[in-house]
Amino acid sequence: MENKSKQSAYQHVLKYTSIFGGIQGLNILVSIVRTKLVAVILGPDGMGLMSLFSSTIKFVSDSTNLGIGTSAVRDMSEAFEKNDTKVDETVMTVRTWSFLTALAGTLLCIVLSPLLNRFTFSWGDHILHFILLSPVVGMTAITSGELSILKGARKLKSLAKVSIYGVFLSVLISIPILYLMGQRGIIPSLLLLTFVQMLLVIGYSIRLYPYRLSFKKSSINKGMSMVRLGVAFVIAGVMGSGADFIIRSYLNYTDSLDAVGLYNAGYMMTMVYAGMVFSAMETDFFPRLSAVNKDVAASNLTINRQIEVSLLILSPMLVALIIALPIIIPLLYSGKFMPVLDMVQIATLALYLRAVNLPVQYLSLAKGDSLSYMFLEVIYDVPIVLLIILLYGDYGLKGIGFALLICSIVDFAVTIIYTHRKYHFNLSRQVISYMMLQIPIGIAVYIVTQTLQGWSYWTMGGLLLVASTGISLQILQQKTALWNSLKRKFKGGSDE
Repeated sequence: MENKSKQSAYQHVLKYTSIFGGIQGLNILVSIVRTKLVAVILGPDGMGLMSLFSSTIKFVSDSTNLGIGTSAVRDMSEAFEKNDTKVDETVMTVRTWSFLTALAGTLLCIVLSPLLNRFTFSWGDHILHFILLSPVVGMTAITSGELSILKGARKLKSLAKVSIYGVFLSVLISIPILYLMGQRGIIPSLLLLTFVQMLLVIGYSIRLYPYRLSFKKSSINKGMSMVRLGVAFVIAGVMGSGADFIIRSYLNYTDSLDAVGLYNAGYMMTMVYAGMVFSAMETDFFPRLSAVNKDVAASNLTINRQIEVSLLILSPMLVALIIALPIIIPLLYSGKFMPVLDMVQIATLALYLRAVNLPVQYLSLAKGDSLSYMFLEVIYDVPIVLLIILLYGDYGLKGIGFALLICSIVDFAVTIIYTHRKYHFNLSRQVISYMMLQIPIGIAVYIVTQTLQGWSYWTMGGLLLVASTGISLQILQQKTALWNSLKRKFKGGSDE
């Protein structure tokens, strides 16, 4: 009976990591198609204009939403786990604060529109455009709040549907408008797409809980802990964005705009690829961890199981990525981007540690410990800037790869030690053993890329890929009865 319970728990983690990873992959694929179509319709100038509007409005939105979309998941999960009347109160609190941040963000965008115009553009008068886009800030805040309700209530199928519909709506809405109106359609397309996505999410969440707001002082005070954690999340995000801004400015100042472009391509390739696995963290894992955050044993078990599945799924993907990068880079970009090869191959090794580290870092968020969360973010953001400045001068883009790897090692060590002392977290023996199996294979693949060429390169790389995949599949079969589950699916059965 206990063995079946363990298999069920692992099957859940594997199932939703795969589902949301697949959705993320679909999102990436559709985004590529959408970007190509927009580029053809608008041209480089129009693409640049759309990017400037989108990034500026996103900055305003991220700075004014108080991180409710993330911090509310914790409160919702705890209330949902207890299954009491507190759920309705929590939902009302989340919606009230989302509405207040939406209103404040919209008004602030209108008031700051002259400043946004001045700092974003060096030509023309776009004040009216930012005023017209201000509702996007408000609608995004409301959408984020409603998504947190679905996450906290564990409505994973609804979240999956919302994600899939949202991906295709982004094409179906924006492309016809831009085709018919050209650059004049940028503002209407952003407004309409945000509005439809908001209605889509509300359509699912309102089925669970009727839409109610309360502006009583007592109701607003109930959300203060959520706001404090959310503000910490916003500050951490600003620090991360600041570090990235400093790195890009440094590369542009000391080298050229080409160096910035190469760095951006390499960083995006590494992070987006891993994001296919990590996308399940916030949607499924964080609510489950939040629900048991006061139970040390349950928290440790939840985190270690997520690490195991993430590491086992990601490891063969990382081996394949390191091997295939000489083909992938020209395919996705062009031969001009090949100088980034060394950087990406080294930085990919850091993702092994990220697969272990990321679930552990969610522990401080799940416990509402905002200071610890900010501390762990600073531990990465400050050294990465210093190391890149230190290593880029002597080693170029390859030095950036080493900087990312070194910072990941330091970040991993600090996180494990800190969470052990603060929350009594311990990595399980299984996680350590899987790391000892998979990480050496990743290192061996990197050595192959540096020492072999031609058929020997592909032969050794292929053998290491088979070894990594075989290890992962064998362990997942033991943990989840994977083959039996797949057989039932092919026979038309269900594994639920």
